[in-house]
Order: sequence, then structure tokens, then C-alpha cells
Amino acid sequence: MNLLRAAYTVSLLTLVSRITGLAREVLIARYFGASAWTDAFNVAFRLPNLLRRLFAEGAFSQAFIPILAASRESDSAEDNRRLIDDVSTALAWILAAVSALGVLAAPLLVLLTASGLHPAAFDAATWMTRLMFPYAGIISLVALSAGILNTWKHFAVPSLTPALLNLSVMAAAVLLHSVMHPPIYALAAGVMLGGVLQLAVQLPALRRYAVLPRLHLDFRAAWRSPGVKRVVQQMLPASLSVSVAQVSLVINTQIASHLHPGSVSWLAYADRLMEFPTALLGVALGSVLLPSLSRAHAADDASRYSSLLDWGLRLCLLLALPAAIALGLFATPLVAILFNYGHFNAHDVEQTTLALRSYGVGVVGLIAVKILAPGFYARRDIRTPVKMAIVVLVCTQLLNLVFVPRLQHAGLALAISCGALLNATLLLHGLWRRGSFRPQPGWAGYASRVLLAQIPLALILGWGAAHLPWLHWPGAHPALQRLAIAFALLAVAAAAYFGALALLGLRPRQFLHRE
Repeated sequence: MNLLRAAYTVSLLTLVSRITGLAREVLIARYFGASAWTDAFNVAFRLPNLLRRLFAEGAFSQAFIPILAASRESDSAEDNRRLIDDVSTALAWILAAVSALGVLAAPLLVLLTASGLHPAAFDAATWMTRLMFPYAGIISLVALSAGILNTWKHFAVPSLTPALLNLSVMAAAVLLHSVMHPPIYALAAGVMLGGVLQLAVQLPALRRYAVLPRLHLDFRAAWRSPGVKRVVQQMLPASLSVSVAQVSLVINTQIASHLHPGSVSWLAYADRLMEFPTALLGVALGSVLLPSLSRAHAADDASRYSSLLDWGLRLCLLLALPAAIALGLFATPLVAILFNYGHFNAHDVEQTTLALRSYGVGVVGLIAVKILAPGFYARRDIRTPVKMAIVVLVCTQLLNLVFVPRLQHAGLALAISCGALLNATLLLHGLWRRGSFRPQPGWAGYASRVLLAQIPLALILGWGAAHLPWLHWPGAHPALQRLAIAFALLAVAAAAYFGALALLGLRPRQFLHRE
């Protein structure tokens, strides 16, 4: 399998979901702006997402995928099916119980997450939490399906499914906002519809590979199976690792809810833009690397293991660094052309821009973590990242004490960025120290050429951001005109960057990697 082609496929398909996600945020900004009501929706949507990251994309995937990959490498097809069936059954029962508990405990959950919300917004957040909490269970099953398909080297369907959520929320915003009171409730209804659709489209692909989970009612039998016990043993430390990150997110949301109304939303809009590079690069590389690293570890091939990490880090530097520069220098144009319509005014543009620039500081770290963490998970070492995550959590909150009084909501984003850079550094040092990663020759020259190639990109984007009237564009069709100019500037900057790389001797074939 060509890993570069697989990562490119995942990245390209993820781009579709991110474009629809960005369109979703543009639509929300246009209809609802940045207010106490959008804060309420973001808080309510964040709660089931915390559970999703804990049970699905976080601890569960980190524990389950390496075990499934090892089973596929050495066990029979029937053993693989039995592992999938038992794990799926146990997970489904647990998710059903937790989802029901979340619906009942919604007021307490909102209080713990965002006690600073306006009373009416607090009530709205509670209602939307009750409606959307089952989404956590549905989307966790989606992540289970995606993990199975990725292990079978099928990346297309899992990468495309998030687009269905975005399309559902957009349709609900347009069709239901005028018939629901308050109108923000329409978004919650769209989330639930999107979750159901995401799960439904996974089923045909699972059936095609003969790995569709066969759920059964005997939870106790599933729980006692050896495969589930192994997953649970790995999940316990992984849950702590993921919980540390989510505790940091809850603390930040709590702090933002006590700042100026709209702060939670400004951070959410900036986060959506920041997720473009982190999803296109970090999620794509992580999805491809974890199964490949797990197979290399199962085969006891240390050289291949290290070369996979080296390949991922080189791509990270090549693509994440220009993304970070773009988010920093071109933040105002990006926010203005995407969100500055309807209820989203110039003040909202300014505040979202501050958050986006702060997030941009940590883009390289956020993407590097997606590459380095699988280096531990594939070896079923989850305790080491837990220890590092605790250190990062403490440092992030200490930085909040320094940044938030001076920078308000942007200080929260900057603290997260610094924490991501620290996390990546600790993970890299840990892999180096234990001998799991040994850089391939030529890193110094490679890094120097990539850094030099940033200069023309930075000059073009910096000039465009400073010399064009992005907030008050003249003409009969300002929205289309500034969108076209921004797209042209980004295209020219990208061409200049890759042209500079070519002049400095870097070629695409250098990043081909087969396993």
C-alpha cells in the first residue's frame, strides 16, 4: 500500500467534510451570529463530543485498533469476527446506559461546563444537551465502524461521513429556524439527524468486507470475552489520557462562559478554521499511521516502525508550517470572507481573528501530536502519553492564569497552542529516548529548505492582509469579489511555496512510502 496515496485519499475526502463543516459555520454565523444563544448551542454540542472523544475517537480507538490489527495479522477470520462482535456489543450497551444518564443529568452537566451562561441561554443549553446527548452514542458507533474499516485499509467512507452531519445541520438551520423557538434549537435537531445518517452509510461498507458487527443481547457474555478484556485493559489508561485533554477543554469552556457573551462562539468559529489543517493533515496521517505502525510492531520490525514516524514528521513540517503562517498572517481575510455576513459583524470578525491567530501558533504541535501519539498507542503503551498529558494540562492552566487576564478568550486559544507544542515535544523526546524513533539522515538540510520556502508565502499573504480592505470591500458584489481575491492570493502563495521547494531540490517522489 502506498501510504502517501492513502494519506492523500483520506485528506482529500476529509477536505469535503471540512468544506461542508465550514459552510455549516458560515450559515450559523449568518443566521445566528455570535451571541449567548450560539454559546448555548456550542456548550450543548460540546458535551456529547466529550463523550465521543472518550469512548470513540479517543480511548476506544487507541485501544481497539492495535488489538484488531494484531488479530488480523495473526488470527483467523472467525476470530476477527468474534472480536468485532463482542467488542461492538459491549460498547453499544455501555453507550446506551451513558447516553440515558447524560439526558437525565443535563442541567448538572451544563452547570459544570458553563455556569456563566445567561439564565435563558443556560436553559436552552440544557434542553439541547438532552436532545443531542444520544448523538454521543451514535457517533461512537460510527467511530467503531471507521476503526474497523481503516484496519481493513478502507479509508473513503469513514473520511466522508462527517459531511453528512454538516449537511444535516445546514438543512435544519434553513428549514427549521423559523418554526422553532428559540431558533437555535433547529441546530440541535440537525445534529441528531446527522448522527443517524453517518451510522447508516457505514453499514454497506462493513457488509462488503464481511465485518458488519453482529450485536447480541447477552452483555455479560460479551464482557467476559478475552477480546473485550484486552480492550478494556488498554482503555483504562487511555481513558485517563483522553480525560485529561477533555478536562482542559471543560475548564476552558467554563472560563469562556464567564467572559464577554459570544466568547465561546468566537473560539468555536476560530476552532473550525484551525481544524482545516489539523484534520486534513493530522487526522489523515494519524488514520493511516496507526494501523501501519501496529502491523510493524506486530511484525517486530523496528526499522519500518521508525521510518513510518520519520515519514509522518517530514510531511507534518512540509504542510503544517505554511498552514500555521497562513492562519497567523491571513487571519482577518479568512474570517471576514467566511463569516462577516448577517448577524456576524465587524466586532465579531476582530474577536474571532484574535482567537484564530492564537490557535495558529500551535498548529504544527497539534498535527505532530496526531503523528507521534500513535507511536505509543501502536505499542500498546498508553501510560506514557497519560503522564505527558497531565503535565500539559497543568502547564496549560497555568498559562491561562497568565494569558486570559490580558488577552481574554484569545488567551485560552494561545494556552492551548502552547500546550500542543509542549505535548509534541514530550512525545518526540519519549519516542527518541526509548529508541522507537531514529531520524533518517538529512533532517537538518530538509528543515532548512522548508523554512526558506516559507519566505515568499509569508510575503504574499502578509501584503494581501495588510493592504486590502477586507471588512469594507467596495463594489457591487463585495462578497464575491473579496472571496475571489482571497482565493487568488492563497493560490499564488501556495504556488510560490511549492515552487520555492522545487528550486531548493525537494520533489514529491521523496515522500513516497510503501509498506
